[in-house]
Amino acid sequence: MQDKSYLMIPGPTPVPPRVMAAMSRPMTGHRSEEFAALLERLEERLGTLFGTENPVFILTNSGTGGLETAIANTVSPGDRVLALVTGNFGERFANIARAYGATVVEAASPWGEPVDLAEVGRLLAREDFKCVLATHNETSTGVANDIAGIGRLVAGSDALLLVDGVSSIGGMEIRVDEWGVDILGTASQKAFMLPPGLAFVSVSEKAWARVEQNRSPRFYFSLPAHRKSLLNRNTAYTPAVSLFYGLEAALDMIFTEGPANVYQRHILLGRAVRSAVRAMGLATLAGDAWASPTVTAICAPDSVAADDIRQDLRNLWGVVLAGGQGGLKGKIWRMAHMGFAGQMDVLTGIGALEMALYRKGYPVSLGRGLAAAEKVFLEVE
Repeated sequence: MQDKSYLMIPGPTPVPPRVMAAMSRPMTGHRSEEFAALLERLEERLGTLFGTENPVFILTNSGTGGLETAIANTVSPGDRVLALVTGNFGERFANIARAYGATVVEAASPWGEPVDLAEVGRLLAREDFKCVLATHNETSTGVANDIAGIGRLVAGSDALLLVDGVSSIGGMEIRVDEWGVDILGTASQKAFMLPPGLAFVSVSEKAWARVEQNRSPRFYFSLPAHRKSLLNRNTAYTPAVSLFYGLEAALDMIFTEGPANVYQRHILLGRAVRSAVRAMGLATLAGDAWASPTVTAICAPDSVAADDIRQDLRNLWGVVLAGGQGGLKGKIWRMAHMGFAGQMDVLTGIGALEMALYRKGYPVSLGRGLAAAEKVFLEVE
């Protein structure tokens, strides 16, 4: 293993030095006026980033905990739930609903393809659902789904739209109120550039009526408990105070760059990676029209062992890529370009991948992938 590491997995992602420094501040009491003022500042900025006038709850748990919060507060045993599945994390969202006693109907797309909006429309017209579950950015396949389009379909029904935004928010645009998202859950360790440990959850007025009627047991994940505390500028339970400090520093970085610029940066990085992949004679799992701006799934050629390439990347050059999940295990590499990521990170990852493939006998022309990425960055045809 190289002493210097280039972490290019879709979470946890690299943490900027200024965020690490902020987290090393002296501890303060979470019931203090200082913490209440911090919470108020964070709430305002998260609301802007989410595109919502509704409160955004900051919970001390993982992204999966944020999604379970959404389910625990809206799904009662026996409820019919429509799960839009485009990969491993869509399946996880559906399984959380099953754990709370829901009857889940899956509308599954082939891995590498997005949600079929026409099929969603047919299913919503055919029967009533309490909730529709959607994944904004499916990191197992590198697919970005059309949440605005899904939201327009769900708006014509009584169902709530619950969205997994764990690997998108902070790196991809979201307009919660405009797109009709009733509950959005995301987490700290992806595009927010923080260590794992925080989840962020927004709740619409439409969703609150369901939350109050919900019959599922909940304690730590109780949204009414969190709402009651937030009215007093507080958290329901002991928060990860140091991560709150880091969150403010990360949000400072995002808003200094400008959210629109952040989103364009991620789109550019994704374009460069896909262009490099094609120049190397490889293919991406997702088509350009629905490719994720934050992570690219690269199909490994049959002539090389995908996991052997990952091992060489890590051991020889310190570049860490993620492998495939489920049926894609051993078939793809996943290169993340989210959060604290820039052009030189992409060039490092592409250059190392070229060398690893060359060493294994794959007929890659050294430098072609790099040149393709460079042309995207320099806007050269």
